[in-house]
Amino acid sequence: MSKVKKAFFCKECGYEAAKWTGKCPACQAWNSFTEEIIHKGDEREKSSWRDEGAPASTAKSMSLDEVQWEEEERILTADPELNRVLGGGIVPGSLVLAAGEPGIGKSTLFLQDALRMQDMRTLYVTGEESEHQVKMRANRLRLSHNDFYLLTETSTREIFQEIRKVKPGLVIIDSIQTLQSPFLDASPGSIPQIRECTAEFQRFAKETRTPVFLIGHITKDGTIAGPKLLEHMVDTVLHFEGDRHYAYRILRTTKNRFGSTSELGIYEMTSDGMMPVANPSDILIHQKEEPLSGISIAAGMEGLRPLLIEVQALVTPSVYGTPQRTASGFDLRRLQLLLAVLEKRGGFHFGTKDVFVNIAGGLKIEDPSIDLAMVCALLSSYEDLPLSQKTCFAAEVGLSGEIRAVNRIEQRISEAEKLGFERIIIRKYNRKATEGWQGNIEVIPVATVEDVYRLLFP
Repeated sequence: MSKVKKAFFCKECGYEAAKWTGKCPACQAWNSFTEEIIHKGDEREKSSWRDEGAPASTAKSMSLDEVQWEEEERILTADPELNRVLGGGIVPGSLVLAAGEPGIGKSTLFLQDALRMQDMRTLYVTGEESEHQVKMRANRLRLSHNDFYLLTETSTREIFQEIRKVKPGLVIIDSIQTLQSPFLDASPGSIPQIRECTAEFQRFAKETRTPVFLIGHITKDGTIAGPKLLEHMVDTVLHFEGDRHYAYRILRTTKNRFGSTSELGIYEMTSDGMMPVANPSDILIHQKEEPLSGISIAAGMEGLRPLLIEVQALVTPSVYGTPQRTASGFDLRRLQLLLAVLEKRGGFHFGTKDVFVNIAGGLKIEDPSIDLAMVCALLSSYEDLPLSQKTCFAAEVGLSGEIRAVNRIEQRISEAEKLGFERIIIRKYNRKATEGWQGNIEVIPVATVEDVYRLLFP
């Protein structure tokens, strides 16, 4: 006989308590506890993916020297951008959580990647769409796979029974918020259900060495729906982001137990699905027939990949009492900081000007090395004088108006030279890192914002 237990869970962080309390002791949220009924069944039922008669695993402690370890070969997909983000491929037995805005292309991306893995049996579990809808998407992608299995189910017990029959090498769950465990008497998408379903797939992945991808939802604040514990339970957390009005998407990793957390993949949404962008710098720089003011090129870094990004700025006289400050793809507080530096250290009167800035391509850039390019774009629009299309910038701007060095300057210079730029402006004391540079691009060192202004606008 199963035992019935009632517990209270915090809607904000998932903290469990035996009785209701007004304030959560974990996240300090008020009135966030809800009552849930938990059915504690036989633990053997939770391992329904095991074959009948298979011995249960017994764990015992051992010294670190006794652990037998050898580097395991990763599973490479047909998507080079996904391999890059995961740190070199899929690790057997890993649990990966991917989340993003509705309609951003999460299901399309992982469906096409699964269909292209012809040498691996894949089970795609969908709780949001019917078989016909998934088939329509596969036909639109013009992809087929003889060893690809589709299951429309939301009960974890039924899913694991099907896994025992199919024995897939890869499992994709779309989405974790639609699943329901029979051991909880709670609605799908609630914090106890998300936590329990994730825990069941975590045990399955670790014991069977089968990689599992969980597609998740996000809230209106941009965070992953469910308790924060969900991100701690999985091995890798991927964020699929981008503006649906633009063609480009970014797959960014925020947690990775098997690789770097600074990698990202860039895709282009086409009629044939998500196409990896091999050289995004060519796309992010729009060639123009004639030079225009307020445009500069930044040599930035996203992860280990150098990117040449077009920075746009528009400075106009303010017709209202309070000047406007609008930024797209750039931190608004960082923009206000740079304007204050130009006002204080350079003597430019931006206090009576409306300022609008934009990062071309709909990308959101957090690399501080685009500060100098943003400052030069602002000065170009302020003076209404265009900058040279063969000049790019790679440096950070400090509060005192000094030009600060950035990392991986050699890769930035090499990328700029490869795309045909003739000059790159960097920090003066960053010159040591480029001593002995044998390229054709001219490296110009500067120390302050005043030096940059006198160089660009003699």
